[in-house]
Amino acid sequence: MNEIWKILISLGVLLLGIPIGDLLARATKEELKSGRKWFYLILVISFIGGIVGLIIGKDWLMFTLFFIAIVSSRSLK
Repeated sequence: MNEIWKILISLGVLLLGIPIGDLLARATKEELKSGRKWFYLILVISFIGGIVGLIIGKDWLMFTLFFIAIVSSRSLK
């Protein structure tokens, strides 16, 4: 039961990445234009790292990197 709560809380935090990414996109429009390629690089690295965290069983690594990937992807829209 404890593991279920951990996963539900982690998924809730991941869902918070959507409005945070949108907020960052609105607040930093000038920086997004010049740093677009870096956001793509962050997105790819964090997504691959999240998959690696899933494979090796490190939940904290997986959820952290997926959160970064979500925020980066929402900033790029």
